[in-house]
Amino acid sequence: MSTLKRHRFAEQDRKRAYLPGPRLTQFRWGAEPPHDLGVLGHPYLADLSRRSGCTTFLVTLEGNGCRFIDGVESSRAHRVRSRVGHLLPAHTTSGGKVLLAQLPDSELVALYPDRHVRMRDGSTRELVALRRELGVVRRQGYALCLETNEQCVNAVGVPVTTRPGMVIAAVVLACPSAGSSRRHLVDLVPDVRATASAIAENFA
Repeated sequence: MSTLKRHRFAEQDRKRAYLPGPRLTQFRWGAEPPHDLGVLGHPYLADLSRRSGCTTFLVTLEGNGCRFIDGVESSRAHRVRSRVGHLLPAHTTSGGKVLLAQLPDSELVALYPDRHVRMRDGSTRELVALRRELGVVRRQGYALCLETNEQCVNAVGVPVTTRPGMVIAAVVLACPSAGSSRRHLVDLVPDVRATASAIAENFA
């Protein structure tokens, strides 16, 4: 596996589980995600962060992991810190769940061949339960994470969808849970969607 990691065909998450690396991800999409996507999205993330007072991220899917390709930290003293460059299990993040929700069922099953997903606390969850949750995410057009990936952090994610209908990334807004209830995050969804739409329009 060390050879696969060296050539970027495999990576490990925080629990040392192996995930497909960027070199494999590019074959799934037919081409690597554009290298300038983070640069293109940065000013929109910065504007959203300034208006909301929250930390914002742009994330992409790598295997069953979620890659944080860019982000802007909130200027507030009590804020969510940057995770740019991190790869986290997609099913534990709002942006990752938004991206998983776009996959055909056959591709989702291929990412979790043992039909179970491991949660942050070490527990496991059946894939059928994740499927149900992703169905709700797909219908409502956004995903919430209420301390699912990290204690004291809540987040909402929406897809970045280009005009041909391809989801290329997700915009995530993350806040300390002490000041961000479920209702508060849902109220911010229109602003996050507007940011995702602006990125998609300028990407085309």
